Amino acid sequence: MKSPVGSTSVAQELTPFDENELLLGYQKRWIADDAPLKIAEKSRRTGLTWAEAADAVLSASKAKAFQGTNHFYVGSNKEMAREFIDACAMWAKAFDKVAGDIQEEIFIDAGQDGKEILTFAIHFASGFKIQALSSNPSNLRGMQGNVTIDEAAFHDRLAEVLKAALALTMWGAKVRLISTHNGVDNLFNQLINDSRAGKKDYSVHRITLEDACNEGLYQRICQIKGTTWSKQGEDKWIADLLKATASEDDAQEEYFCVPKQGSGIYIKRVLVDAAMKSDIPILRFTADKDFLSWSMRHKQMQIKEWFDALNPHLIALKQDLNHAFGEDFARKGDLSVFVPLQINKDLTKRVPFLLEMSNLTYDAQKELLFYIGDRLPRLQGLAFDATGNGGYLAEAAAEHYGTEMVEQVMLTDKWYMEWMPKLKAEFEDGNLQIPRHQDIQDDLNQIQTIRGIPKIDKGSTKGTDGRQRHGDTAVALAMAIRASWMDGGVIEFTPLNAKTGTWHQSEKNEQDFMRPDHSGDFQQSYDTGAY
Repeated sequence: MKSPVGSTSVAQELTPFDENELLLGYQKRWIADDAPLKIAEKSRRTGLTWAEAADAVLSASKAKAFQGTNHFYVGSNKEMAREFIDACAMWAKAFDKVAGDIQEEIFIDAGQDGKEILTFAIHFASGFKIQALSSNPSNLRGMQGNVTIDEAAFHDRLAEVLKAALALTMWGAKVRLISTHNGVDNLFNQLINDSRAGKKDYSVHRITLEDACNEGLYQRICQIKGTTWSKQGEDKWIADLLKATASEDDAQEEYFCVPKQGSGIYIKRVLVDAAMKSDIPILRFTADKDFLSWSMRHKQMQIKEWFDALNPHLIALKQDLNHAFGEDFARKGDLSVFVPLQINKDLTKRVPFLLEMSNLTYDAQKELLFYIGDRLPRLQGLAFDATGNGGYLAEAAAEHYGTEMVEQVMLTDKWYMEWMPKLKAEFEDGNLQIPRHQDIQDDLNQIQTIRGIPKIDKGSTKGTDGRQRHGDTAVALAMAIRASWMDGGVIEFTPLNAKTGTWHQSEKNEQDFMRPDHSGDFQQSYDTGAY
């Protein structure tokens, strides 16, 4: 299957600290990422700008024939500019690149009535240079080269600076945004959210203090200072940093990439309300408490009743439209939820019906899954919660429909960070229609921003019917959105005559109960008089 259009967070596989390496793992990944547009949301003082200086030297020191180019650095103050240029000079020496001394140059700031601005620059034998400019957007006009916007969230005119920088990409230049956060409503944070939602094409790197330390940040500090590293010393160092901040919110923003005021309900109630349609049915199948002890024949009769209840909704599906499927699994306690998703010609999406199940056995859920999935027209993908017991149904689906058609999802922070923004974007764009019900609203309210990651809050709620819920619909809907991005092939076929259809029933193998002959048409599977 292909990756979705648009960028997501860069995979972070930890690289052990090596005292002989100049760069830490996250610094290497940043330099290795050759995306035209990339963003780093980071903790303070993790050394990413220092790594960016290395990348700038590698670019500016190359000849034009080897994609060499100028590199412009836009910081928020003069001290940052000088620090970056000093780092570039150090790297030029380390890489043994032919470069002149740091020069102080006069730059005419067109945005301030021709005011003369002192800038810092390094010129290379390649003919290219690294130059630190002021944050005035007009300074980038007429330039050509890569652009680094440092502490982007703290630029007063970030939108204008970015607009000027992006114009340079027309001729192959690259733009890098590096910053700690500065509030949830900041443009920097919005660009990150839009990128994770697939609306923007930035590659996003997230480097918290914890991430950096896991790859050796404090060990490098100890190495430079000539002190002995210990885990106890590292823990105290982190604790002291957090203690020194003015508030818990400040600590989370400065060191853990959580913008202030970023907690609470993730998808606004007004967006959910706008997506809700009263004509979309919710089907609720509840098995008796002793359903597991029923005879196989008795179970078959019950499941047949559920099939019959599904039939009108399956018959009504539009045969010329693609469909996807998402699921959130539960065996007892919470609900299992099936969400079919109709993908319209204009790529808007509609849930044609929603199925909630309570106390159904694994096999009963599997039979309902196959019954629905086999009848979804032009099925292009299915996504399942494979965490814990959910792995049973996910694996059964993969065997039935093929691994290319089925995504078996382990619900991790990484998955939430990639796919919850895409779910949110569907609501923000008015691109989604879901059933109108208080329980659905409450489930979506369970998506909370927790330490910068949108995921399901651990607490459970009670539905309007008194049953326990745990954001079940929210997870299933996110799974359906994930499945809608998949490229599973549509299987076209011509059905055989209905008279040939029979139920596959075997007294020797009762596990095959209730499975229709897929070579027959829709009606034959339940009109054969088997019951």
